[in-house]
Amino acid sequence: MKNTKETNQWNPKEYNKHTAFVSQLALPVVELLNPQECERILDAGCGDGTLAVEIEKYGAKVIGVDMSAEMIEACKAKKIEAYVASVTDLPYENEFDAVFSNATLHWVKDAKGAVENIAKVLKNSGRFVAEFGGMGNMHHVVVAMKSVFKNHPEFGAFKNPWYFPSPKEYQTLLESVGFEVAYIELIPRPTPMNDIVNWLDIFANGITEHLSEEQFKVFKNECRDILIETNYTQEKGWVLDYVRLRVEGVKR
Repeated sequence: MKNTKETNQWNPKEYNKHTAFVSQLALPVVELLNPQECERILDAGCGDGTLAVEIEKYGAKVIGVDMSAEMIEACKAKKIEAYVASVTDLPYENEFDAVFSNATLHWVKDAKGAVENIAKVLKNSGRFVAEFGGMGNMHHVVVAMKSVFKNHPEFGAFKNPWYFPSPKEYQTLLESVGFEVAYIELIPRPTPMNDIVNWLDIFANGITEHLSEEQFKVFKNECRDILIETNYTQEKGWVLDYVRLRVEGVKR
């Protein structure tokens, strides 16, 4: 399988150190997928393969794809077949019984291209089960980042890298490419985090990659100062305002 020209750099060790909850909280999505023995399942945005391993425990065969070469290497180390590829450019057709995706599709701005590719790789009556950021996800964090950029014109324009759709919007999109939506729900999920700065280190890289080291420090500190008013209490510490969209569709 050829590599896509697009890539994305992630550090698997740092990712797991601060955000292991991403996989842990997705186990109900694996249950919704309900993998069957001998099924071929594509894990779109497989990360380090943690959930692919869980899926293969059911007897299914998982193929993982991810934009990060580092994550793919970590996935392969778990004995999962995996390739660097984009969900908007998948080199398969009518090949999988199911497509699974967790915490990935909110990074894909070309949402229509993604669901068209997912439909393409599925067999007829194949399942698409996913969870990702939905409408309202990380609202306070996005507002804080926009505010810091506005206060620092030298940072340039703020470019939001995320796609957080409403259930109605995403259902309409899926139906437009031939899916029947069996289930879709927006799930508020306040999520503890050891420090918002660690979250920004990992997830704001696409927004801040053009900043100097000193500018990035200013960005993080000022975001933290804003967010301590909305996302921090002495009792609970830092809590992220996550909202997830969980969906199951069937290709018709």
